[in-house]
Amino acid sequence: MQEQDRQLLATIEALIFASEEPVNLQTLCQITGQNFKPHDLDAMVEALNREYEETGRTFRIHAIAGGYRFLTVPEFGDLVRKLLAPVIQRRLSQSMLEVLSVVAWHQPVTKGDILQIRGVSPDYSIDRLLERGLIEVRGRADSPGRPLQYGTSAAFLDLFHLQSLKHLPKLREIKEILQEHEEQQYLAEGAVPVADDEDVTPRTEIE
Repeated sequence: MQEQDRQLLATIEALIFASEEPVNLQTLCQITGQNFKPHDLDAMVEALNREYEETGRTFRIHAIAGGYRFLTVPEFGDLVRKLLAPVIQRRLSQSMLEVLSVVAWHQPVTKGDILQIRGVSPDYSIDRLLERGLIEVRGRADSPGRPLQYGTSAAFLDLFHLQSLKHLPKLREIKEILQEHEEQQYLAEGAVPVADDEDVTPRTEIE
């Protein structure tokens, strides 16, 4: 490999590594001043991943949410989840995850749609999810009062390591994720998880 090609690979690696969000093709072109084609960038990412595999590195570059970012290889997933569990808990409560799963699978949805599915007001969770940028307003519904409709954002794809909405897990898998999330909270806090204030009334199970 020529020195110029090696330097370009190192540049791409450094930019993806340094970013807290997936880095897309346009951003890489703007920063490097190179006019990459999608297949060129894919080839460079593949070259880097081959090098990581050959040298036994514990991470790879993945295409996620319209860009690229580093992820740990699956065999270290359990250890990383233990490390990040407290951080995830601060970001998303059980009720927020449930509302997020409803939005993801039924988008665009209104608060009334979510209420009908969960049986509990989603107002608090909607506000928090909007603040975190995991959902966004998608317009208004053609129904009385023209309520706002919500859908997931690119940040949602990034959080769950999804390349696009086509890669959403099945609803059963989402339930398992929610259950695992609750178990992590139990282990982290050494106590039974306490429901959020808005969840004091029984709620219907997400189908």
